Amino acid sequence: MLNIHNLSVSFGGTYLFEEVTFRLGSGDRVGLVGKNGAGKSTMLKILSGDMKPDSGTIATEKEVKIGFLRQDIDFERGRTVLQEAYQAFEEIIRAELRIDDINHQLANRTDYESEIYHNLIDELSEVTHQYEILGGYHYKGETEKVLLGLGFKREEFNNPTESFSGGWRMRIELAKLLLQSNDVLLLDEPTNHLDIESIIWLESFLKNFPGVVVIVSHDKMFLDNVTNRTIEISLGKIYDYNKPYSKYLIARKEQREIQLAASKNQAKKIEETEKLIEKFRYKASKASMAQSLIKKLEKVERIEVDEDDNSVMSITFPISVTPGKVVVEAEHVSKAFGDKKVLSDISLLVERGNKIAFVGQNGQGKSTFIKAIVDEFPYEGTIKLGHNVQLGYFAQNQAEYLDGEKTLLDTMLDAANDANRSKVRDMLGAFLFRGDDVEKKVKVLSGGERNRLALCKLLLRPINVLLMDEPTNHLDIKSKNVLKAALRDFEGTLLIVSHDRDFLQGLTNTVYEFKDQKIKEYLGDINFFLEQRNAQNMREIEKSDEAVSSAKQTVQQEKKSLSYEEQKKQKSLQNKLSKIESQINQLEKAIQKDDEELAVNYEKLMQDSSFFAAYEQKKKDLDQLMENWEMVQMEIDAI
Repeated sequence: MLNIHNLSVSFGGTYLFEEVTFRLGSGDRVGLVGKNGAGKSTMLKILSGDMKPDSGTIATEKEVKIGFLRQDIDFERGRTVLQEAYQAFEEIIRAELRIDDINHQLANRTDYESEIYHNLIDELSEVTHQYEILGGYHYKGETEKVLLGLGFKREEFNNPTESFSGGWRMRIELAKLLLQSNDVLLLDEPTNHLDIESIIWLESFLKNFPGVVVIVSHDKMFLDNVTNRTIEISLGKIYDYNKPYSKYLIARKEQREIQLAASKNQAKKIEETEKLIEKFRYKASKASMAQSLIKKLEKVERIEVDEDDNSVMSITFPISVTPGKVVVEAEHVSKAFGDKKVLSDISLLVERGNKIAFVGQNGQGKSTFIKAIVDEFPYEGTIKLGHNVQLGYFAQNQAEYLDGEKTLLDTMLDAANDANRSKVRDMLGAFLFRGDDVEKKVKVLSGGERNRLALCKLLLRPINVLLMDEPTNHLDIKSKNVLKAALRDFEGTLLIVSHDRDFLQGLTNTVYEFKDQKIKEYLGDINFFLEQRNAQNMREIEKSDEAVSSAKQTVQQEKKSLSYEEQKKQKSLQNKLSKIESQINQLEKAIQKDDEELAVNYEKLMQDSSFFAAYEQKKKDLDQLMENWEMVQMEIDAI
């Protein structure tokens, strides 16, 4: 579908990537990975057409539709959920507005015999026909169906988008991409701000998506569950493997080990040859042999070992002073925002040294409870901090609190005190901001770099209780591993809100699920929580199976009451339906075979007009068969 050839992009004289080439075909689910600032989001912007490369080309198949889920979603204020989702149908909405405009003109005209009036009638007929072809009579129903599938309630459809949290806004954007019927999906950190249930839903959808998916994500488990190919951008090059992320890491490591061994072996042979040249160079009888060896050595192609960017930040969270046994005591805490109640009568006791994860759907009060502990707003009930408690708070939008016009160094110096001001440069260096980097303005940093700076700034204060709200958003995988290790070694108390299952594994000893204004305790890590939730879900499935079984029995009873002629007609229609399904299956396989052929011989087949004519005909035949299937099914339902 997309051919990328010799693509290069540079900033300030340094290449993000240089002359990279790869191809994306149907069924590719690519994890685009690399360190913060490596150029992943830039690559997505280039693939989407939002940005032009310095050099190179991107060739796309005809009429390929590309959907781009950006990292930062910008909705127009005042639109409802439905109105925002309808933005997926730009052509339909334009046609709708034109139909309304023409009807308004016709209603206000009385010159029924004039040419203008007849032209308006002709245009109305034409636009109405186009509206029907585009699916204008069905798009509203399709939109509602998708929104319901994504977890929205029907009564929320007319709520303004600004009343929803980031995760729910992401779902609206996902709904738009779904409704657009795109061939290529470009997703920039789609799991940021999504809760675990939403991520699991997204995994299921992407695994069944037939087109191309390119995902920038730092969620290792999400990448492993969804992708079948990994492209890493590192030090200006790309490394492309047909494997999900974890398997890619193993393959890349094995390849480097082979390269290192071959390089060492080659270096040894070169050294031996150079010794022989040196030995024979000044002997007249051996001079020709020496020249021959020199020429041979010049022709040797040196084995290159892939460079690996192993630089990682260094974090430790030293405990300031030992607090009392109880560090946080919450009693009967409730919080509402206007008419919407988020927390209701929450009581919680946090003891020294506990490491607790807060999980649950977006909008269920996890961040609200954390903010209540740091006294960010008024609430009902009481929250008491224990003796000698010194809080460190990392907000979900922590990076937004940074002044974009300040340099990194000034940001740190302004937050430092006399005791640690002299250590600021060393601290920035530990977080990979070295040399001239410290003079950069905050506004030029990537999302991950801003999070690193916010974490660095957090360490300027004495801490024994850490409150962290989605600290891994935007952090690359290596940085997340370092942060996880530091939090695991932290001897204080940790309360963390996170949707990242891999990050939470083995980090906390208790999980609190926030749901329906209440909390539920699970005495174990995230794996234990998921096992328990899955067990509950299985019970729901069993109930559902019972309902399905009961429905089948009802159908069988109804079948017995059919007349002989009706049963005969039903059987005939069932046979017809089976035949159509068989034809659909054969055509789908033929189209899949053509897609695979295109993936391998795209350039050659581009010259073969007969191939594409046959390919398009198969797709049209498939559409017709699907319509036939629907009509037969409706006849069966009518009986």
